[in-house]
Amino acid sequence: MFTGIIEEIGIIKSISRQNHSSALTISARKVTDDLKVGDSINTNGVCLTVTSFSSEGFRVDVMPETYLQSNLSKLVSGEKVNLERALRLTDRIGGHIVSGHIDGVGKISRTWKDENAVWFTITADPAIMRFIIKKGSVALDGISLTVARVDERSMDVSIIPHTQYETTLLTKSPGSTLNVECDILGKYIEKLFLDRKDRISTDFLQKMGF
Repeated sequence: MFTGIIEEIGIIKSISRQNHSSALTISARKVTDDLKVGDSINTNGVCLTVTSFSSEGFRVDVMPETYLQSNLSKLVSGEKVNLERALRLTDRIGGHIVSGHIDGVGKISRTWKDENAVWFTITADPAIMRFIIKKGSVALDGISLTVARVDERSMDVSIIPHTQYETTLLTKSPGSTLNVECDILGKYIEKLFLDRKDRISTDFLQKMGF
């Protein structure tokens, strides 16, 4: 689990690609502190497992499922990526609970400045947007953000100066893609409701005290 508070911007040092998978070598320094083989690092919103590392970076494998469902397949050498180590249970949760298991890819359709903030409009498939709510949380390329506006096909988020400087968002422009992870709570609620929907009736609710 992660919090969506980015610790470091890494740089793609090299990519070894196959048809629908790849291995990434990422230059980084902060997230390699106390790192171990097998640890998880959230990379642009995707939970990846460290296969080797040094004080100057680490290597991860991207399996076909992740390769096809995220924008990691579009990475190129020299590109910057958002990095976060797994959450310690003793840490403060400054963002929200992020699993690193993305729901799909969104696309930036518009950006604009508003005094010290930068706004982004992101469009996404309705299957993703159904879980996005106004004032709710969303992870975009691994960054925990608050949704300011939402409709059936798009959402707006506003980026404070700290986030502008500490993440890769300002390197993005209209047409760029972002990995989207919806708040996990909404997905569980929907699943539990659908599993019980055929059993929920007036009689059932009365028996439960409603």
